[in-house]
Amino acid sequence: MAGRNPGTELELGWISKVYVNRPAVVRHAEQIKKWKTVKVAAGFPSGQTPLEAKLTEIRLAVEYGAREIDIVISRSLVLTGQWEGLYEEIRLCRAACGEAHMKTILATGELGSLANVYKASMIAMMAGSDFIKTSTGKEVENATFPVGIVMMRAIKEYYWQTGYKVGFKPAGGIRTAKEAITWLMLVKEELGVEWLTPELFRLGASSLLGDIEQQVFYHVTGSYALQHELAMA
Repeated sequence: MAGRNPGTELELGWISKVYVNRPAVVRHAEQIKKWKTVKVAAGFPSGQTPLEAKLTEIRLAVEYGAREIDIVISRSLVLTGQWEGLYEEIRLCRAACGEAHMKTILATGELGSLANVYKASMIAMMAGSDFIKTSTGKEVENATFPVGIVMMRAIKEYYWQTGYKVGFKPAGGIRTAKEAITWLMLVKEELGVEWLTPELFRLGASSLLGDIEQQVFYHVTGSYALQHELAMA
């Protein structure tokens, strides 16, 4: 796993251009000591949880053994241009995470414009996010290629400014192996092969497994499986 993003002071000049949803589940999971990573989402999926509740949820999750935390930003801060407020919210969540890695979900389909996606991406990284993620998978619009390009170019700008590599995760609406390959190609072209590792690139695609099973079945047998032959398909 990549080292923690130390974050930076808020610099508005830069932007002018297996999930577990409750900490208690982590506490009572018998397999927790066997897992390398336990992930918990704070404010999932709406992001409308009061900040104090998010911080409490994060602290409890870390106390119970979580090593990765997903947070969901308050979309209203983006839509009303409260960039300092967004920075402070994410910074406090970062502090509550301690040594756990933090992934910030932007819910890009609800941010109103690609300009807002870029600004939210930059601020999330300035505030210390180790990963930025497109969506919860619950929005009407989830991961799209235009949004992905904007987020990756923000990641590249942040890397040029600070020397720190922030991870990228598109999530939601990725249903076929061909779509997953397209995302791999896009990351390679925009960020380079060094981002093609689990530490810096992941796909959120719970519905992708069925298609992967079908493609593997086809590769082995020369025909696609019938519905009853693959449980996930």
